[in-house]
Amino acid sequence: MTVSAVLARDLGGAAAGQTRLRNFVDGAFIDEGKPFDVVNPVDGTVHARAYEADDAIVGRAVAAARQALDHWRAIPLNERRRFLNALASGIEKRFDDFVAAEVADTGKPVSVASHLDIPRGAANFRVFADAIAAASTEFYEMDTHDGGRALNYAVRRPHGVVAVISPWNLPLLLLTWKVAPALASGNTVVIKPSEETPSTATLLAEVAQEVGIPRGVLNLVHGFGPQSAGEILTRHPGVDAITFTGESRTGSAIMRAASDGIKAISFELGGKNPAVVFADAGFTKTVDGIAHAVFSNTGQVCLAPERVYVERPIFERFVEALKAKAEALKPGWPQSADTTLGPLISAEHRTKVLNYYKLAVAEGARVVTGGGVPRFGDARDNGFFVQPTIWTGLDESARCVKEEIFGPVCHIAPFDEEAQVVRAANDSVYGLAASIWTSDLSRAHRVARAIEVGITWVNCWFLRDLRTPFGGLKMSGIGREGGVHSLNFYSEPSNVCIKL
Repeated sequence: MTVSAVLARDLGGAAAGQTRLRNFVDGAFIDEGKPFDVVNPVDGTVHARAYEADDAIVGRAVAAARQALDHWRAIPLNERRRFLNALASGIEKRFDDFVAAEVADTGKPVSVASHLDIPRGAANFRVFADAIAAASTEFYEMDTHDGGRALNYAVRRPHGVVAVISPWNLPLLLLTWKVAPALASGNTVVIKPSEETPSTATLLAEVAQEVGIPRGVLNLVHGFGPQSAGEILTRHPGVDAITFTGESRTGSAIMRAASDGIKAISFELGGKNPAVVFADAGFTKTVDGIAHAVFSNTGQVCLAPERVYVERPIFERFVEALKAKAEALKPGWPQSADTTLGPLISAEHRTKVLNYYKLAVAEGARVVTGGGVPRFGDARDNGFFVQPTIWTGLDESARCVKEEIFGPVCHIAPFDEEAQVVRAANDSVYGLAASIWTSDLSRAHRVARAIEVGITWVNCWFLRDLRTPFGGLKMSGIGREGGVHSLNFYSEPSNVCIKL
């Protein structure tokens, strides 16, 4: 039974049962592991059953990846590129299956999954198939002590077996963002998707099988983090590199788990991102842009601004305008064309967000809008929805201003001077992203250089050229992804010196 058939309920049909999401090891799906439920966050129903990989299954996956490594890294570059493009085409061929799986796991609107998640999930393979073909290396000519010449050049070698631990907020997009450059560089991979969203990773393994990816090159293990597949994988001595996207606390745990050996690590972690709005910004476009940034994917985006600073002359007007945008959002069934807000990923995460909603009031916030749970009078009341929420009036030291919430919420504060807002923006343990909204180009450049983040947008948000470096400062991560930056992480340079 296909995923799309099983998930027909979510697209307006009727389901006949639950799909099985199995581990994929050495080119084959295996009927092993302890089953666990995968829940649809729209109505709280169990829509699939995945199978938790134990030590033995993870060990076999790593061994298969190790066995396949020599062949995979030795095949001609154009052959690897052909496989990457085949994976992209395979996703596109099964587009409806991937959309259905993504929607069932996350509850996000079909319109979002079909216009962002799945197209980008496929495109990542094409991007890195092109990037690896265009990759260059260092080349230097030098004098020698005897008056001769020598040439130096760098040869890039894959790390080996890469553990890919992917998040639940953009499951396929962020999974292939890691898998594609890893494979392009000649590595083999063992994937551990989030236990909340294992469906599209399983479909990707099916596609890998369908397009003939050599056995052992791509492996998939399901499970949880501590004392489960995630920890087993990151501790495994046969793993050479780890790439992870998720919250900073989990990143720290993975770093501790990996510290028993020497492994290359790339972490894209959390953020408490500032948006800075100057009075000279185009008002309507700025309000639209901030609303999109705060509430997209129900705020479950590491780049979303949870701290919005607005120059005082337009502060009250801006608050009212953003309130109107928040109150116009429509939570609902993912297949409905007018749904603009999905649920949070899980009951546990909703509890976390609602606790912050309560904490904000205790810390003295004025609740501009939201702060609770919508009521539908149907099965959606069993899901994990919350109201989009805006606060004002909190002190900069408040926990709700300092800590990442990862929900459809922001705090808006006024500012009077540029230096003041730069200090406030930088007063964070995080340093992932920022956005600046102004019509003054000189000020945009000046403030962008002053704010301590890895990514700064001016008069826009989430506008991405996939060749550019992506990653954060401080507690927001280690390393950079994107274009050559990804390829550099997934390989190591070796110098060759030839005396002429």
